[in-house]
Amino acid sequence: MKATVIQFRRGRKTFHPRHFLIDVGAKNRVEAQKFVGKEVVWISLGKEKKQIKGKISSAHGNKGLIRAIFEKGLPGQAILGEVELK
Repeated sequence: MKATVIQFRRGRKTFHPRHFLIDVGAKNRVEAQKFVGKEVVWISLGKEKKQIKGKISSAHGNKGLIRAIFEKGLPGQAILGEVELK
């Protein structure tokens, strides 16, 4: 299943470089909770096809976004890009 990376998880003065907000198309928090615990993989667009794996930790807010924690931070090009849910 494909999903979209929205943004870093951040506050007014801080951000978490390994935490990302992802849109899976869920309409509310209850639907988003179903994805908790699943694996997420981001694949680079370059020749090497690097993969960065992560795990969905929780829902974020009430509008259906989810929070994923990756092994290491994703590059800036990943924002508004696609990830694959397994």
